[in-house]
Amino acid sequence: MKFLDSPSRNLFFTGKGGVGKTSVASATAVRLADAGKKVLLVSTDPASNLDEVFGVTLENHPTAIPAIPTLFAMNLDPEKSAAEYRERMVGPYRGLLPEAAVKSMEEQFSGSCTLEIAAFDEFSRLLGDPAATAEFDHVIFDTAPTGHTLRLLTLPSAWDGFMSQNTTGTSCLGPLAGLQSQQKLYQESVKALSDADTTTLVLVARAEGSALREAARTSEELAELGVRNQHLVINGVFQAVDATDSYAVALQQRGSAALDAMPVSLNAFPQTIVPLSPNGILGIESLRCLGTVDAVAISGSADKSGEKVDDLASLSDLIDDLVAPGHGVILAMGKGGVGKTTVAAAVAVAIAQRGYDVQLSTTDPAAHIAAAMNEERLPNLSVTRIDPAAETAKYSAEVLASAGANLDSQGKALLEEDLRSPCTEEIAVFRAFADAVAAGTNQIVVLDTAPTGHTVLLLDSALAYHREVTRQTSEMPEAVENLLPRLRDPDFTRVLIVTLAEATPVHEAAALQRDLRRAEIEPYAWVVNQVLSSLPLTDPLLKQRQTHEQQYLREVHEELASRAAIIPWQRQPPTGLDALEKLTQCNSSALPR
Repeated sequence: MKFLDSPSRNLFFTGKGGVGKTSVASATAVRLADAGKKVLLVSTDPASNLDEVFGVTLENHPTAIPAIPTLFAMNLDPEKSAAEYRERMVGPYRGLLPEAAVKSMEEQFSGSCTLEIAAFDEFSRLLGDPAATAEFDHVIFDTAPTGHTLRLLTLPSAWDGFMSQNTTGTSCLGPLAGLQSQQKLYQESVKALSDADTTTLVLVARAEGSALREAARTSEELAELGVRNQHLVINGVFQAVDATDSYAVALQQRGSAALDAMPVSLNAFPQTIVPLSPNGILGIESLRCLGTVDAVAISGSADKSGEKVDDLASLSDLIDDLVAPGHGVILAMGKGGVGKTTVAAAVAVAIAQRGYDVQLSTTDPAAHIAAAMNEERLPNLSVTRIDPAAETAKYSAEVLASAGANLDSQGKALLEEDLRSPCTEEIAVFRAFADAVAAGTNQIVVLDTAPTGHTVLLLDSALAYHREVTRQTSEMPEAVENLLPRLRDPDFTRVLIVTLAEATPVHEAAALQRDLRRAEIEPYAWVVNQVLSSLPLTDPLLKQRQTHEQQYLREVHEELASRAAIIPWQRQPPTGLDALEKLTQCNSSALPR
């Protein structure tokens, strides 16, 4: 890892979901701590799995990692941050103001983006306040998937601009006094991010076209913010050992082709190549070995995964039941990088080919539906994306037309000012999500949703969004009012939890299932993507990974899912109608063994 030759104080790891940001960030933290540095590792990802990687329960504050005395880690938990932020803003007024006034303040701080600004508030304290991390030599940020990260990193400028223009003293976050007191901190955060001597941005990607393209886009957008000290890590690069294994050769060729077609802008940065690990990256020793393991030597080590899991259904086995109601919503949910877009597109194509009217859409800010479809179309399949900018403009126009219709010029100016807050985009996207679900009353809607943490926050925030929409428009849209009942109706909504046969994706999917069940939404099925189990492999590293995945297939099949299906790894990328159709054409008995 060349960026460790002369590491800056702050190291940011970002990239497309599923590329291994947490593994690389954690391995970096371990190596710096092993070198005698005192290190703080921070996750800003709502779907963080640092706890599992280190085997330690982490909190919203630095927690010691017992095996390494100088290493500490923490998760920025949005809900805990929001509670602490709310109390920090409201607490000083308890006992000084009437109870009704305090309750009013609490209500103001339960708006739609309190979770986001609260987490960002803590993030800014760690980045922009030197005293907050003075005891540490290095602070490492394991950031969320790209779309969320970009929003997080652009918030300093967004909130600074909003506060400098706002003259009313209130916003959808409640009284602005609390935010204004943080303004200098936010400015210091921006300064630290753009200081090359202080901060390094590590772009993590895999040898895949979509991951590299997203790394390039992230790089350019962050460079515009002044973050120009960047380093590229290409993780999980595979080199075939057995040239007679057609799957191994195909995997190596796919990686080589992606690297050959890498965006030119990425070639300007120093690069680190991390070889594919034969097993999952969990625990201190595996982190120490990341990028240095001899795959051939490891392939001969004993494995405790147990017997091979048989009798697994295929994706095609689910289609009949999915189309049975004739309408409704199918949600593909899961951790970033597990293939939700591919599964959603394959299901939508299969249903459309049966003659149903299908809408395929996404709420993911880092959408790749167009790439999965290869720009191909079916007559009765419409492909759409919930575009944040377009939805914000539409929503703002609606609010001005309704709530602003009878206001005088000053009142209308105040309403326009309120709509310029960064919260408006979140509300608008939520409205569009509700509208997309409502469309399932007349057709089959397949939604490729955002990564797990974002999706769960979206669903959990429903009541807050209800309040926010009502506050600005004084009326509740039918789609918003009926969203939760529709999501909870098993005859209307079918949730497919998409995962990989690896520790982190499976356990994060299990956490998602628990969250959904708390929201009274019962998942319909689990889909395990890119499974090696059924393939006739001979390459030693791939056979090691094939054996390693058995324990996670067994966990899904026997403990977690009421029904489960697998999609075998494909020699050709599953893009375009023909390739997507193949994913739902084979039945379980026809899967290669």
